[in-house]
Amino acid sequence: MEIYLLLIFMIVAAVAALEIKDLISSVIALSAVGLSLSLAFLVLKAPNLAITQLVVELLCLILLIHATIKKDLPLVKDGRWLFNTVSTLAFVAVFLVFIYFALKELPVFGMPIMRVSGEYLDKGFSLTGAANIVTAVALKFRGLDSLGETVVIFVSAIGVLAVMRKVGKIR
Repeated sequence: MEIYLLLIFMIVAAVAALEIKDLISSVIALSAVGLSLSLAFLVLKAPNLAITQLVVELLCLILLIHATIKKDLPLVKDGRWLFNTVSTLAFVAVFLVFIYFALKELPVFGMPIMRVSGEYLDKGFSLTGAANIVTAVALKFRGLDSLGETVVIFVSAIGVLAVMRKVGKIR
């Protein structure tokens, strides 16, 4: 049920991002889509994807706000701070409700919920020879997945650094 609510929220936020006239509000609506996607990954029991999506979404949000903050601030200029405050508080409230339901769906800590995780725990030491089961799973069984996530985070950080850098004077 929660996944359907998240999907509906993502569709509404995406349409709002397209239809809103000022850039800052559009960026905020677009980031709501990405944060909802991160929650959807959490509900679908993919915490590694949720963390990667959250990091990339926050880096993209920083980039987009930095790019638009000097271009477009009509709500601040028009003095509609009450609308800004109420809409921000409403978004935070909706987001916290979704977080509550997503975290409630997580399994009890330490309980393997899938057959694959039970296999990792039972045969991890004998198949890999690693002294630590976390290291065995991360490097032997999920090495390419971890490498892919690391590349995504690295490329996002390089993108932020490229946009945020100071450009020197050309002589």
